[in-house]
Amino acid sequence: MKHKDGKPIYDKKSRVVPLTVLLVVLCSVSFYLGKVYCPEKDRIVANGIGKAAVSSKTAVNPLQVKSVSFPECGINYQDYTPCTDPNRWRKYDVHRLTFMERHCPPLFERKECLVPPPDGYKVPIKWPTSKNECWYRNVPYDWINKQKSNQHWLQKEGEKFRFPGGGTMFPNGVGAYVDLMQDLIPGMKDGTVRTAIDTGCGVASWGGDLLDRGILTVSLAPRDNHEAQVQFALERGIPAILGIISTQRLPFPSNSFDMAHCSRCLIPWTEFGGIYLLEVHRILRPGGFWVLSGPPVNYENRWRGWNTTIEDQKSDYEKLQELLTTMCFKLFDKKDDIAVWQKSSDNNCYKQLDSVDIYPPKCDDGTEPDSAWYTPLRPCVVIPNKKRQLSLSSLPKWPERLHSAPERVADVRGGSDGSFKHDDSKWKVRAKHYKKLLPAIGTDKIRNVMDMNTLYGGFAASVIDAPLWVMNVVSSYAENTLAVVYDRGLIGTYHDWCEAFSTYPRTYDLLHADGLFTSESHRCDMKFVLLEMDRILRPNGYAIIRESSFYTDAVATVAKGMKWSCRKEDTEYGVEKEKLLVCQKKLWYSKQSS
Repeated sequence: MKHKDGKPIYDKKSRVVPLTVLLVVLCSVSFYLGKVYCPEKDRIVANGIGKAAVSSKTAVNPLQVKSVSFPECGINYQDYTPCTDPNRWRKYDVHRLTFMERHCPPLFERKECLVPPPDGYKVPIKWPTSKNECWYRNVPYDWINKQKSNQHWLQKEGEKFRFPGGGTMFPNGVGAYVDLMQDLIPGMKDGTVRTAIDTGCGVASWGGDLLDRGILTVSLAPRDNHEAQVQFALERGIPAILGIISTQRLPFPSNSFDMAHCSRCLIPWTEFGGIYLLEVHRILRPGGFWVLSGPPVNYENRWRGWNTTIEDQKSDYEKLQELLTTMCFKLFDKKDDIAVWQKSSDNNCYKQLDSVDIYPPKCDDGTEPDSAWYTPLRPCVVIPNKKRQLSLSSLPKWPERLHSAPERVADVRGGSDGSFKHDDSKWKVRAKHYKKLLPAIGTDKIRNVMDMNTLYGGFAASVIDAPLWVMNVVSSYAENTLAVVYDRGLIGTYHDWCEAFSTYPRTYDLLHADGLFTSESHRCDMKFVLLEMDRILRPNGYAIIRESSFYTDAVATVAKGMKWSCRKEDTEYGVEKEKLLVCQKKLWYSKQSS
């Protein structure tokens, strides 16, 4: 029907049918697109273990899941590291050792079974005795013992491995080696240097020695033919993580470590345009120190033992010095086999990089300096943030920096000095409550701890006086607060809990998860997160799961299927919307064991 001027006149009744049809069509298209574009890994539905994520704010009834009992994995999975699995290395490129980086299995290849301990596994030796010895059956690998016997990395004696503190570049023991380093870097003695990273860490003797000197080190090594370097480190109670500088950035924020170390770690620093050294530059804070021992340092006296010529080693040293100078490092001190460079705190130094003839150039590709989860390495220099006081000299010394609000808290959405102080105070109250519920905290039963979903590292700060260390994990999808964790003198890493963590099985005594399932359930399958927790938790180890009341019953049900015993507890304020699960993993042995 038309108006007299030719324009159509719509009758309300006449458009009911077309609109209904249109609505049906749109719903059908939406459903189809949802099926196409919603991958399995982004859903919590999986074999009846989880249900579609529901906001805990709107949920009336707790999430319910079916009881399940997980089978045991085969005994050949006792040291299974899903994302660094040697059985899958042939699928990946050997260029720059790419195959040793993280390559996680797709969803259909994930294991839904419990990783067994080795035959003869024993409860780990307690700290601090564990620093010097561990049970052989817990890490039953002799490769390092046989290949490095003359260097005294470790020695097998009866049922134990002993760690005499030797290493390739410290024949007189790691203590004497670090004593010399402290003479070169006085800041290692007065609390100026607090956080460090050791690339190519061996069995982490360097990081272990620094613990007694108030310096907290992330020891880093790939899973390679040495078989178990990181596993040895964690068995000893020394912080360590699987990783390699290859084609991806390391999972740490920029300008965070006070010191970086390489003791003949065999990284070709000047090759590929110096890209590996550029990554060290990125994660080292202004005023921080880079320590190198081994080729080409002290080439004048050492070249004969390196199967090379003095001319080649001199050339390598000059190339290294030139590259470091371009990156605004200066030679700080040098003695015997140790050379120390310091990253400049003067941003004027980086003005030279504006020249088109200078290599490496200044980064201007828009990549965030802190972007470090599957972020490719770039052949350019990351310039420190001029707006923030990031230099080592501008930070309070340890331990004052632990409770001082760093400047970078303002870079966090909603972050401020006030929010930092509130978080710090809140965790003091929470930690006191935790210790009542789990008296093992603060005893020799708990050494290696992970805070799986931290904000500012408040839990780690609240237990700083206990004989333990904490790996603080910040979700790669959350606000970037990891820089604040490092600024206060703690350590941590980025991670996506939809994937496996970069560590061996049975490496943590306590896992703490604060709101992890509430924050990640829209992306990650709860079942696989809990199976990963079981993989990395030591037998007889504990988990404190602080969660919305919507999830606690479901988590407890799945945990029971993993042979965990859990009890539900009130939080420190007894609110109903949030509960605590205090769990313990049972020690069991594979049916395939002798």
